[in-house]
Amino acid sequence: MQLIETIAPLRAALYDYRRKGETIGVVPTMGYLHDGHLALVERAKAECDRVVVTVFVNPTQFGPSEDFAAYPRDRERDLAMLERLAVDVVFAPTVEEMYPRPGQTTVSVKPLGDILIGTVRPGHFSGVATVVSKLFHIVQPDRAYFGEKDYQQLAVIRRMVADLDMPLTIVGVPTVREPDGLAMSSRNVRLTPEARAAAKVLSRALGEGERLIGAGEADPQVVLETMRGMITAEPLAELRSLDLADAETLEAVERVEARPVVLLVTAAFGGVLLIDERVAHPIAELNETEPGGER
Repeated sequence: MQLIETIAPLRAALYDYRRKGETIGVVPTMGYLHDGHLALVERAKAECDRVVVTVFVNPTQFGPSEDFAAYPRDRERDLAMLERLAVDVVFAPTVEEMYPRPGQTTVSVKPLGDILIGTVRPGHFSGVATVVSKLFHIVQPDRAYFGEKDYQQLAVIRRMVADLDMPLTIVGVPTVREPDGLAMSSRNVRLTPEARAAAKVLSRALGEGERLIGAGEADPQVVLETMRGMITAEPLAELRSLDLADAETLEAVERVEARPVVLLVTAAFGGVLLIDERVAHPIAELNETEPGGER
């Protein structure tokens, strides 16, 4: 496994792979890896000849009051985990390497990046799109792997790639969860035992929303109010956003009918911001009428 910290030698190493006709997959991360990240790496290894994992805590996607300085970091632990998986290259640049001068160019995906979580974290998705665009230009991968837990992020990146005609495939990988249902996140390590126990309410609420939709509930407000009640009943939960949207476009829906929808939640527990998602599939009702005029 090669550890590379600057752009020029990374490009040289990847040029050798490309010259041999080998495909390259990239897994962008902010480090402090967990089994969810490793699932992305394993998927990349199964589908690509070479795998690059980037480890970079990107300051431009954190707001002024958010937890950039407190975001967990453990480089040696990350490297040991990736070496066990036989990753080909780890790209771990400094902030100065990625942003050597004040930037004048940013990538904004509008309105997709300004709705839903974008209203809670203004500028967040522009920071994500900009750094991911830089990484794609540096690595020039054939495929890039992202977790579905960051559902809106995945949608933003897919739209950016499509709109800018970037020559790569974006692969979404299902959310990996703890045994009690909590979505794996690098931020989970910052939860106190009490907050960690309370955070399970997110998965329970998402499960109840999915159940209601699967049982035929078509009114988004009924689903959202049921979920809201469950989350706000937890004293340690500070609900920031809760949305039900079309699973493909992320647009609001007036009725849950034949198309799948996504449930998105953002909440803080003891000051630690967590996000989670669940795609729900409604039951398509039959419109046939039985003899006698009754269904």
